[in-house]
Amino acid sequence: MTAYHGPALVTLATSLLLFLCAAYVGRCRVKFGIQAPATTGHQQFEIAYRIQMNTLENVVLVLPVLWIFALSLSPWWATLLGCAWLTGRVWYALAYAREPRTRGPGFLLAMLSFGALALGSAWGLWRGLFP
Repeated sequence: MTAYHGPALVTLATSLLLFLCAAYVGRCRVKFGIQAPATTGHQQFEIAYRIQMNTLENVVLVLPVLWIFALSLSPWWATLLGCAWLTGRVWYALAYAREPRTRGPGFLLAMLSFGALALGSAWGLWRGLFP
């Protein structure tokens, strides 16, 4: 397992990010009086909700390719790209919460990192299947 501490830490940090996004939604629910199961109401609540949902949607895509990349190519590069993805998602979340129009650069960094992980995973699997 020692070779995979980096991807494991990225996975753990991703879980923390999901928790923090959910906590932000909960805080906005209380602050703006949005009763569950409503997902609309105050603009800042809706922003928090979109941050959480968009992050969750991305996590479902990123974690499998992170681990396939780590196992088939390089745990070190998987860690580096996973950290870049996390940085992009945190940047996206903070920018979106402050001013939704400024979320683009964080989104782009996360998507480029995801793309590199996905392509690397495909290449690593291809190499393994057809040596």
